[in-house]
Amino acid sequence: MSAEFFKLFSRHVHHDYICKLSVIASMMVLSGILFIILFTFLFFMLRTWLKKKSKVFYDNEGKKKRSLAFFHPYCNAGGGGERVLWVAVRAIQRRFPNVQCVVYTGDTDATPAEILDKARQRFNIVLPGNVEFIYLKCRGWVEAVKYPYFTLLGQSIGSVFLGLEALFAFVPDVYIDTMGYAFTLPLFKFLGGCPVACYVHYPTISTDMLTRVSARVQAHNNAEFISRSVLLSWLKIMYYRLFAYMYGVAGKRSKVVMVNSTWTYDHIASLWKVPSRTHIVYPPCDISEFMKIPLVSDESKRKQILSLGQFRPEKDHPMQIKAFHKFCMGVSEKERSVYKLVLAGSCRNEEDMTRVNNLKSLAKELEIEQMVEFRLNIPFSELKQLLESSLISIHTMWNEHFGICVVEAMAAGTVMLAHNSGGPKMDIVINHNGEPTGFLASDASSYSEAIKTIFNMTPSERLALRQNARNSLSRFSEEEFENAFISLCEQLLDEKNVS
Repeated sequence: MSAEFFKLFSRHVHHDYICKLSVIASMMVLSGILFIILFTFLFFMLRTWLKKKSKVFYDNEGKKKRSLAFFHPYCNAGGGGERVLWVAVRAIQRRFPNVQCVVYTGDTDATPAEILDKARQRFNIVLPGNVEFIYLKCRGWVEAVKYPYFTLLGQSIGSVFLGLEALFAFVPDVYIDTMGYAFTLPLFKFLGGCPVACYVHYPTISTDMLTRVSARVQAHNNAEFISRSVLLSWLKIMYYRLFAYMYGVAGKRSKVVMVNSTWTYDHIASLWKVPSRTHIVYPPCDISEFMKIPLVSDESKRKQILSLGQFRPEKDHPMQIKAFHKFCMGVSEKERSVYKLVLAGSCRNEEDMTRVNNLKSLAKELEIEQMVEFRLNIPFSELKQLLESSLISIHTMWNEHFGICVVEAMAAGTVMLAHNSGGPKMDIVINHNGEPTGFLASDASSYSEAIKTIFNMTPSERLALRQNARNSLSRFSEEEFENAFISLCEQLLDEKNVS
């Protein structure tokens, strides 16, 4: 009797337990459905609210203008990326005068007039129309100095917050990231509800970075204590691979992907996996002013080496000073004083200025400070004078995405000495008509040897090389860039509404 009772009781408890589980499961499914519905409703409400509260632009006839926004937090930096920005803005204004160009910037210390004046002085670019600037206060979140470790992840998360600030300030009709913040693309596509595009100067992560960590090579983005440890190197590889996957997921949201070189194309096509939407658009190089420099024998030129570029760690300015020191050590003390290294470029912030001071200390340590000169934030006129008076231009960035300053230096008639990697190797310092257009090197020793070789060439030999280099540059003109850029932007803009 007790056994039968226990059996019936167990069956009842089991049935009751199953019923409760069914109810709980049903409630969970229902809650999930309600959450999705509520989330979707709130998402679209937020999207609609953002769009409604955004500023509306009108033309002279009172008709609503469409807007195209460029995300470029460092638009006042004065580097090659900023040239791309301003030529792109000018191209849009010329082709689509009824489209309002907007620039998201973090340069809160500069007025719109000051920003545009710097673009005119630095790049000789004058815009035909007005630009609306949206000032962002959270730019510090994307600066590397905030993230001594997990820099890529930190900056990318920071870019999401910066992107949200931009989105809440203004929702454009078309969004173009021109500075490499791929994680802002999904924000503007899904929350902003606008078509998005990007111009990629340099992939945030590349297979080369993975290779360097795997090979345990110390670099500015791979600390010595990590490169020495097998475990830490393995963990960093796993971190890089996960980040590369997320980077690809974000990047492929872009309707149009523009890249600046063959090297960048290879990496972006591999990571984002949208080759049909990825196009090589060489950056605009305003070489017309440099081409005016007479290409004559350099016998009267100073024995001067010129470095052009922002003072960022990846530019590897220390290698230039070390290579110059090695070269000087092979020259007699009597002749040494006629040689000079000039490092010219823009400083964006205190971090860049600290690097300049460190470079000055390095030159002093190597006892060549009298032969090394620094020119910071110089105007276009002074830049042109430096190029005209220099015999060699040096560029040491490993895997430089493109190298606008390399093109400018070649157009100005200097003998180019660039790094044997990236854009300079694959797109710029390549043979033209079967003849060389410059020199490539990979470390301080090979740079030093190349400097020696160039100075030992006869003026006529250098003149032939310089002429061939100049003749090879037509594919990098502003006109070529504008035609390609506008052609791709027409996919984003409805011509019926913007003509």
